Amino acid sequence: MTGERRALIIANGEYDNPGLSALRSPAADAEALAEVLADRNISEFAVQVVRDETAHVIASRVEDLFADSAPDDVLLVHFSCHGLKSESGELFFAARNTRPERLASSAVPADFVQRCMRMSRSRSIVLLLDCCYGGAFSQGVAVRATGEANVLDAFPGGGFGGRGRAVITASNSIEYAFEGDHLADDHARPSVFTSALVDGLRTGDADRDEDGWIALSELYDYLFDSVRERNPNQTPSRDIEMQGELYLARSRRRRIKPSPVPADLRAASEDPNMFTRLGAVTELRRRLLSENLSVAIGAYEVLTSMAQTDIQHIADAADLARREARVRAGTEVLRFGEIVQGTPAVARIRLDGPPIARICRFASSHPWLLVTEVADGAEISLDRAETGAFDGRITVTGPTGELVVMVEGRVVPEPTPEPEPVVISSPRPEPPAPVQEPVRREEATATGPGPDRLATGAGVLAIAAGVLMLVLVLSLSRTLENFFEKGGWTVLPLTAVALSAGVAMLAPRSRRLAGPGALCGVAMVSMIPMGSVVLTIPDLMLIVAAVLALVSVRRDRSFRLRLGKPRDVFAVVSVLLGVTVTTGLSVEAGELLDYSSSRADEAAIYLVVAVLFLIGSVLGALVRPPVFGVAFLAGLSGGGIGVVGLLYSALPSSSSVTGTGWEIALGAVLALVVVTGFAAWKTPAGE
Repeated sequence: MTGERRALIIANGEYDNPGLSALRSPAADAEALAEVLADRNISEFAVQVVRDETAHVIASRVEDLFADSAPDDVLLVHFSCHGLKSESGELFFAARNTRPERLASSAVPADFVQRCMRMSRSRSIVLLLDCCYGGAFSQGVAVRATGEANVLDAFPGGGFGGRGRAVITASNSIEYAFEGDHLADDHARPSVFTSALVDGLRTGDADRDEDGWIALSELYDYLFDSVRERNPNQTPSRDIEMQGELYLARSRRRRIKPSPVPADLRAASEDPNMFTRLGAVTELRRRLLSENLSVAIGAYEVLTSMAQTDIQHIADAADLARREARVRAGTEVLRFGEIVQGTPAVARIRLDGPPIARICRFASSHPWLLVTEVADGAEISLDRAETGAFDGRITVTGPTGELVVMVEGRVVPEPTPEPEPVVISSPRPEPPAPVQEPVRREEATATGPGPDRLATGAGVLAIAAGVLMLVLVLSLSRTLENFFEKGGWTVLPLTAVALSAGVAMLAPRSRRLAGPGALCGVAMVSMIPMGSVVLTIPDLMLIVAAVLALVSVRRDRSFRLRLGKPRDVFAVVSVLLGVTVTTGLSVEAGELLDYSSSRADEAAIYLVVAVLFLIGSVLGALVRPPVFGVAFLAGLSGGGIGVVGLLYSALPSSSSVTGTGWEIALGAVLALVVVTGFAAWKTPAGE
C-alpha cells in the first residue's frame, strides 16, 4: 500500500534577539519550495509551512510529523534559519524567540530532531538544512568562537535500524563568527541552496539520467553542482542511507532512445544506386514525422549521416528532410510592451513542427524570467520588481536543434491614485500598440469580435432594456395615477441609469471603463426580483449587456481589472454606506417577520438586496482602475434608489412596521449617490 507524502517547511527569518541578524531569504524560500512540492505534476506532497515561530511551536510540529507517520510514508523536513553551535559543540536551530546565551531553552536542538527521526515509523525520511551556522557564547564575550559546526555530526547514521533516511545540508562545516553577541551582517544573504533546490525540481534539470523521475541521489548531485557554480565557497554535503532509490519528484525530461531503422531501409540508405538512396530519404522522412519519438529519432540520425557523407544531390535531399523536424517557435521575439509594476504578465512560446520537434527543454537567461513548460511549449512569466526596460532570452533545446527567443519589454511604475491635471486643449493620446503583444494565459485562445464591437453591442442592448422596461411598466399601469400609486415610478431610476450606462458604452471616451462599470453596477441591481415576471426580460438584457461589457474590458490589453486595498476616503465611505444600507434593510426584514410569518418572502427579498449592496459597495471600493469602481457604485446606487423605493411601496400599513430600517437604507443609498457623484467629478472618465 502506498503511503502519504508529507513535507514540513520551517522558515525563520525574523528574530526577537538583536544579536541574530534578520535573514532575507527564508520567507521567499518557504513560499517557492511549498509551491513546487505541492504541485501535483511534480512532487505532490501535502505541505505544511511554519514561518517565524517560537522554538516550542517548531518542536511541536516536528514531533507531530514524525510521530503520526506510517511505514510507507515519505517525510521531508526543510529548515531555513540560523544554525547555532553551543560552547559544548551541540547544534541548535534558531527560532524567533531564540537567545544565543540560552540555547537549551530557546532554540530547537538538532539532537531533538534526530530523536524524532529515530522514533518515526517512516522508512523514507529526508532532512534538508539550509542554515547559516555560527558559534554562540555568553553575552558580552568579545572574542570569536572557535571550532566548526560540522552539521552531519549532529545526525549520525547509526541507530536507525535499517530505516532509510537522508540529510542534505547547504554546507557541512562553515564557521560564521559572533562578535560580542551579534552575528556579522554579511551572513544574511539570499539562499543559493534552496533556490537551486526549487529550480531543479520545477524545471526537471535535477533529472540527470532523464528517465522522467528525480531521485534523491540525482537531486544532491544537481544541488552540489548548482551551489558550487553560484558560490564556490559553499559546498553542500550529504549523508544518505537508503535501501533502494527514493524518488522525490517527476520530470518532463525524458531521454528518448532511438529505434534502429529496419535492416532493409538501412541497406537502401547505403545502396550504391543513388536512386535507391533517394527513395530511402523519402521513407526516412515519413518515419521522421511519426508520433513514435524513438522511430523519429532513429530516422533523424540516419538522415543526418546521409546529409554529411553522401553526394551533393542526396545530401541536399536528406538535409531538406531533416530540416522539417528542426526546433522552431511561433515567434522569435516576445514583446511584453509596457507592464505596470506589480501586475502579472504571462506570454507563451508555442512550438511548431512534428512531435520530435516539440520535445524540448527551456532555459532562461535571468532569474526574473520564469519558465513553466506546458504541453505545446512554455509559458513565460516575469518576476521583476525594478522599473525600466528589460531584455532577456529563452533558449529552447531539443533533440533536433536549438533556438533562442528574445524577450523584451518595459516595467512602468503603478500610477498614483491622484489624477493628473487635465489639459482640455490637449487630447489624451491613445497608448501605442506594441509591434507584437505577448499572449497572456487567459488570452491565448481568444477569438471573436474586438472590444469596440462588443462595447457597442452592450450599449445598444442596455438602451433597449431601459426603454423596454419603461414601456412595460407604463403598459401595466394603464393610467398615470395608477403608475404612481402602484409603485411603477420606482422603475424610473433604474431606467435612467440603464440608459445612461448604454450611452456611456457608445461614447468613445467612456466606453473603456466608465461605461462597463456603470453597466455592471445596474446589472447587479437588476438581478433583484422586481415583482413582475414581465420585467424579467429587460433585466436579462441588462445582465447580458454587462457580460458583453466585461468581455470588451478583458480584451482591451492596455489595462487589467484587479482588486487592491482602499486608498482614499471615498473608498472607505462607500464601504461604510454599503454596510449602513445592509443594516437598514436587515432591520426592516426583521420587522416584516415579526409582523407576520406570511411576509417571509418579502423579508427574504430585503435580505437579498442587503447582501447585494454589501458585496457591491466592497467591490466598488476595491476594484482597480478607480474609474471603473466609481462607475460601478454609480450604477449600483442609482438603480438602488428604485429598488429601495419599490420595497417601501410593498410595506404593509401597520403600526408594528415602522419603516425605520427602510428610511436608514434609503438615506444611505442617497448619500452613496452623492458621494459617488463627487468621486466621479474628481475622476476623469477616460482615466
